[in-house]
Amino acid sequence: MEISGSYTFNAPPDRVWKLLMDPAVISSCIPGCERFDPEGEDRYKVTLTVGLAAITGTYEGTVVLEDKIEPASYRLIVEGQGRPGFVQGSAASAPRGSGSGTTTAVAMTGTGQTGGPTARVGQRLSGGVAKMMLDRFFACLQAKLESG
Repeated sequence: MEISGSYTFNAPPDRVWKLLMDPAVISSCIPGCERFDPEGEDRYKVTLTVGLAAITGTYEGTVVLEDKIEPASYRLIVEGQGRPGFVQGSAASAPRGSGSGTTTAVAMTGTGQTGGPTARVGQRLSGGVAKMMLDRFFACLQAKLESG
């Protein structure tokens, strides 16, 4: 499955970058995130509860930030397993400032793979759920940026 999106923030790139690198902000914006604990530099142990069609399950795994080039890009690697199966994915993010420096567009592209009962039951729905979760994550980041 492939997923992509572009999100605009009314803030300069350095401010958006700080938001994207803040573990407390990230954990509070990931839909279904129950745990987001540091496990080394740029590596986190996570627990997520996600619903797909009639299957809701809890996944435990890791999130790793790689290839960071501040404030231009980074890659996010996600792996998790749970009773409903497994999920693996990676996403590349590239914040780009406008010519005036007052807005920043964040382009996100990624791939994901699921296996187990979740994949069998909800294979056609998984792309839509992933896009919905990505949209919710960035809407939450936008709200935090505006309130902070």
